[in-house]
Amino acid sequence: MANAASGMAVHDDCKLKFLELKAKRTHRFIVFKIEEKQKQVIVEKVGEPAQSYEDFSASLPADECRYAVYDFDFVTEENCQKSRIFFIAWCPDTARVRSKMIYASSKDRFKRELDGIQIELQATDPTEMGLDVFKSRVN
Repeated sequence: MANAASGMAVHDDCKLKFLELKAKRTHRFIVFKIEEKQKQVIVEKVGEPAQSYEDFSASLPADECRYAVYDFDFVTEENCQKSRIFFIAWCPDTARVRSKMIYASSKDRFKRELDGIQIELQATDPTEMGLDVFKSRVN
């Protein structure tokens, strides 16, 4: 179903992969891409549970926008193992203006399709979504 504002549909695979990440923890991260010709959001890359944050950040292109979800594991001050699901809107300054506009106008609807996102980040360069930012947002 297309969104009237941006016209972007969400491929079923996006929701299925997200459910696998959330419920079964079979993925560490998922990178989503808007396929402009087909006018829909698709899964571009899926990270295995053993993959690191560095693998995740390396999978985001330097000059193109993407959406991503990342399952961040951490230990609380009480020494409890926890995790939070982050939604990242990646829009580097070097991306095309049209691309930035499409990603910005489609973000809220796409995020609503992924039920269970706990924390949202918007990043235009890698420092805005570093591990230190993740750690500061979970507390």
